[in-house]
Amino acid sequence: MNRKHHHYKGAEVSCCVKYFLFGFNILFWLLGATFLAVGLWAWAEKGVLANLSSITDLGGFDPVWLFIVVGGVMFVLGFAGCIGALRENTTLLKFFSVFLGLIFFLELTAGILAFVFKDWIKDQLNFFINNNVKAYRDDIDLQNLIDFAQEYWSCCGAHGPDDWNLNIYFNCTEPNPSRERCGVPFSCCVKDPAEDVINTQCGYDVRLKLELDRQKYIYTKGCVGQFEKWLQDNLIIVAGIFVGVALLQIFGICLAQNLVSDVKAVKANW
Repeated sequence: MNRKHHHYKGAEVSCCVKYFLFGFNILFWLLGATFLAVGLWAWAEKGVLANLSSITDLGGFDPVWLFIVVGGVMFVLGFAGCIGALRENTTLLKFFSVFLGLIFFLELTAGILAFVFKDWIKDQLNFFINNNVKAYRDDIDLQNLIDFAQEYWSCCGAHGPDDWNLNIYFNCTEPNPSRERCGVPFSCCVKDPAEDVINTQCGYDVRLKLELDRQKYIYTKGCVGQFEKWLQDNLIIVAGIFVGVALLQIFGICLAQNLVSDVKAVKANW
């Protein structure tokens, strides 16, 4: 009886910590499963699951990878945290803490390197955008991503509209039989508020015009510069989001470690 009394009064698992961690990770787990499901559905629609070798065929970036990777990480983390908290499994809870700590460390390292090597990051961003400009027509998801970026940041190409010469459909070479020759995608066009329907042909032949004339029809600034400007204008918001995510990760690690300590303390009194 004395031993039982000591177990409950001396050391016990905090129900608040246990079920808060469980509830938080249930949501995380379900969100990860949703991301994975959307990613796999997108690949199934594009026939990637039927032919896995096609994953490497795309010359540019497939946005579905974001859903697969982020969803996979969230699913694994959510599973470990959820089951670890519910079953008071110290192995899963330690895995959850270490995995979350590793992600936090990688984010911190990436942030420091991005600040120190700004020019290198800018060059890599330029290379990334131009590489995807080449593959614009190869994948519908990539095409939608580029169109969204150009419309949102009011830009065209990495450094300007002439970057679209890299694409076989838009380049200005004489042998190019495409109707889009010397043009740009519709997402580069300056929107007319009076138009209710998007004119997908608004960028046709626009690069045949003089520089000053182009400005009436399309965005002439590059997306690298516009993205930099957007970061500077929204630095406090972006920094706040990163700090918020970091604090959430640290909070999760602390909760998991607290639960591990409680479980070990209870076991020590058995």
